[in-house]
Amino acid sequence: MLVTIIVRTYNEERYLGRLLDAIAAQDLGGGTGDGGGLQVETILVDSGSTDRTLEIAQAHGATIHRIAPEQFSFGRSLNFGCERAAGEVLVFISGHCVPVGSAWVRTLIDPILKREVVLTYGRQKGGETSSLSESEVFAKLYPEQSAIPQEGFFCNNANAALSAAVWRQYRFDEELLGLEDMHLAKRLVESGLRVGYVAEAPILHYHHESWAQVRRRYEREAIALQRIRPEWHVTFLDFTRYFAAGVLLDSARGLQERRWLRNVSHIVMFRLMQFWGAYSGNHGHRRMAEREKRRYFYP
Repeated sequence: MLVTIIVRTYNEERYLGRLLDAIAAQDLGGGTGDGGGLQVETILVDSGSTDRTLEIAQAHGATIHRIAPEQFSFGRSLNFGCERAAGEVLVFISGHCVPVGSAWVRTLIDPILKREVVLTYGRQKGGETSSLSESEVFAKLYPEQSAIPQEGFFCNNANAALSAAVWRQYRFDEELLGLEDMHLAKRLVESGLRVGYVAEAPILHYHHESWAQVRRRYEREAIALQRIRPEWHVTFLDFTRYFAAGVLLDSARGLQERRWLRNVSHIVMFRLMQFWGAYSGNHGHRRMAEREKRRYFYP
């Protein structure tokens, strides 16, 4: 069976080599639920990198496809890659993520091959350079226990797999500013299909963003969430409560691990940007002009 791994990239030279090395090191033998081994093709969908991203991808034998920056959306880039994929199962991973272990692909797609679910997503953890607060976000969203199938439609395609036949029927929404993965999962669940969380298929997820980029990331997701859950509203009181709780919980973890003092300023700024972005995206930016999109996608 052929599996297509689709990597979205934009200036990902920092971790792309490690990601592609990890893909090359995958154990593709038996134990996948269908009694046979796997073959893998890797497709890179690049939206205008100006660093060494394409050079690294070429050196690792990845197939490169380009999408113009002005045409980019998260859903469009995924559909672009899926259209060019030959695999029966599609695996998605961000260019700044690194799989953990040689069984990552087999473990992530196993519930799909067994027909238990049509969409899976794996655990995400902070890496050696990740901040304390970012690692706490990952720990909350991606627990140690799998759920196959899971309740609800949360998922994240920084580390996910999808039946190609199901993608052809549903595809990703190309107009959303983010959360195209959750939007698709919601449609699948509402159609009677199932989503699964695979904790045993982890990746390390790295972010190196300015504070403005952090705020815009959460703002962009809050705008998208209005399409998915329009009944959810974030008030200013919610912002203050979430911010205070985030700082307190992160500080408690920092004190427990004896690293609070060197992280306290980062904790405050991260949680401020996270929840102010969520508040402003939900409350004040429910419509955005087409000319502003590039500022959000490439802050």
